[in-house]
Amino acid sequence: MPAMSATDAERESLGELMKQTVPWVRTTGVEFVEVAAGRVVATLPDHPDQRNHVGGPHAAMIFGLGETASGAVVLAAFGHCLDRATPLVARAEVEYRKLALGPLRAEAVLGRPAEEVVAELDAGERPEFPVPVIVGNADGVTTAELTVVWTLRPNR
Repeated sequence: MPAMSATDAERESLGELMKQTVPWVRTTGVEFVEVAAGRVVATLPDHPDQRNHVGGPHAAMIFGLGETASGAVVLAAFGHCLDRATPLVARAEVEYRKLALGPLRAEAVLGRPAEEVVAELDAGERPEFPVPVIVGNADGVTTAELTVVWTLRPNR
């Protein structure tokens, strides 16, 4: 069954939760423009004080936007499990494809069915799952691709 899009209130709620729990999100200006259980789109405005030596967003900002979008997917898909598991990044890989200039948009998609991940958690395992992310500029050109591998660490 495909994920339903979130209402404006749900998107705003996820964005507020991310800003409350991850201070970096609130300080950088990341906004969440689309939210579903398996997909999130986040944006980052162009701030001169966040640029690199060639005038684009610093690589750390690009990675941070992608990782933040991936975390929002995890929260949207597994928020109902937070009482029994803590989501953590296990590892990440980023490929910078093209010079990024201006505002950025990151689209993160859950890389495994949520039901499989929850079944592993229910079985007492510590599941891992990838969240692929595509970061692009205002013209829709892909500037970076990330894969962030998350785990749900069972709370003890």
